[in-house]
Amino acid sequence: MFNQLTQRKQIPGNSAPLRIRQAHNADAAALARLASLDSSRAPRGDVLLAEVGDELWAAFSLEDGHHVADPMRPSADAVLMLAQRGSQLHRDERRHSHGRGRARVRFA
Repeated sequence: MFNQLTQRKQIPGNSAPLRIRQAHNADAAALARLASLDSSRAPRGDVLLAEVGDELWAAFSLEDGHHVADPMRPSADAVLMLAQRGSQLHRDERRHSHGRGRARVRFA
């Protein structure tokens, strides 16, 4: 039984690809559930999500770098990819800071 508890879940060979997207208001409940699984608070501000199929694996705040991830999934790489994408977006935002831009949903 101990081996079952300590064994990490493997991503099946035919699993859906990881998708990164901006969080929307409709994601608030899913973010709260993910934060609860991670025993942490939900990320605030502009938030990026990592999903595999229909499952939320990780979330990353562009505001302060706070992240949460599903501890029952191999989600460490998803968090790293979210941080990397956040860094890319931050660089692009600085380059194109002409006062224009897309409106983003912010979580408090």
